[in-house]
Amino acid sequence: MKKSFVVFGLGRFGGTLVKEFAKLGIEVIAVDIDETKVSRYAEFVTHAVVANELDESSLRKIGIRNVDHAIVSFGDDMKSSVLTCLLLKEMGVPIVWAKAHDDYHAKVLEKIGVDRVIHPERDMAIRIAHHIASQKIIDYIELSKEYSIAEVIASEKLHNKTLIELDIRARFGCTIVAIQRGEDIVVSPAPDRVILKGDVLVVIGRNEDINRFDKKGV
Repeated sequence: MKKSFVVFGLGRFGGTLVKEFAKLGIEVIAVDIDETKVSRYAEFVTHAVVANELDESSLRKIGIRNVDHAIVSFGDDMKSSVLTCLLLKEMGVPIVWAKAHDDYHAKVLEKIGVDRVIHPERDMAIRIAHHIASQKIIDYIELSKEYSIAEVIASEKLHNKTLIELDIRARFGCTIVAIQRGEDIVVSPAPDRVILKGDVLVVIGRNEDINRFDKKGV
């Protein structure tokens, strides 16, 4: 069964999200107070709506009760962001995510029960910092305050060795969940899978364990 999405706010973040949903063939409603922005993204969405005011009545007209997942990206307008999220939760939208402008905004969103708070600028800064700080980490995504996923390039140290030989989980506390070699990717690789220099290892674990693996394991 296909899920339906609604994106509130068509700035850089919301607009990009809408375009990516379109590429993935996902049904999405796009909502903004700016008619120009709504017109710009109308071709990418199932339904584009200009909403001068978001209240329970206008949300009903949008068809919000039929939506599975709402994303609120009024990042700079804290009042609109919080009120919209509050209404969406009260009206029974199963999943509500919201973009936060700062830590205070994030705390308010968490207090009213938003399912996930998005920090695009902070998250991108973290990814760039890890990429710059390590010659081997090419991407880094925080899953929580304690856990992350990283893409790490295998060095000569791992070349021609199997996962069972390396015993990375026991030695470093993190797990290789996938291995990419060129265009090919193997998910949940078998213990006898051989790693070659240049392979991209997708590693999940505690932040400190991933950092230790980066410094001493690869």
